Amino acid sequence: MGYRLSKIYTKTGDKGETGLGDGRRVGKDHPRIEAIGELDNLNSQLGLLLAELTEQQTSCDGLNEIIEVLAPCQHRLFDLGGELAMPAYQALQKSEVERLEAAIDLWNEEVGPLTNFILPGGSRLIAQAHVCRGLARSAERRCQHLNAVEPLRPVGMAYINRLSDLLFVAARLIARRQNIDEVLWQAAQKPDTP
Repeated sequence: MGYRLSKIYTKTGDKGETGLGDGRRVGKDHPRIEAIGELDNLNSQLGLLLAELTEQQTSCDGLNEIIEVLAPCQHRLFDLGGELAMPAYQALQKSEVERLEAAIDLWNEEVGPLTNFILPGGSRLIAQAHVCRGLARSAERRCQHLNAVEPLRPVGMAYINRLSDLLFVAARLIARRQNIDEVLWQAAQKPDTP
């Protein structure tokens, strides 16, 4: 991928269009641009999660493993965004999906089965992992919307789906490693019937 931006503003998008890597111009509200934007949002929030994990790793054993698994995800999200911006470009490999699946399986063994619905919270780190999970789901929906219009490579769709699962299990693992109880959902009381 040799193309690099030498100038940050070009003024070519002032009328609501942007350029893709293949030279096409599309509206900034095109499903492809929406999907790229959601991946960018997720990547930014994942960067925040990683920064906070790094800050906390000295006071909490076991966070370094989470950092090691999640840090490459930022690069792979950028790869996926590149594939969306340049449809002929193919960067993601099935091995990346398998890497996420292996981490999910390993971490899920440690946290154990889910016996109740959990809410985002308990600590800032746990909540931030859930923010990332929610954004991964949003990015997946945007990619699915684009896929219905312009088919995408299955590996990219699988990657973003597994990433949201990984982030859910990561939030649970962070709670366990921080020795913080997960916030369990409490159903609203049923109204008294006369």
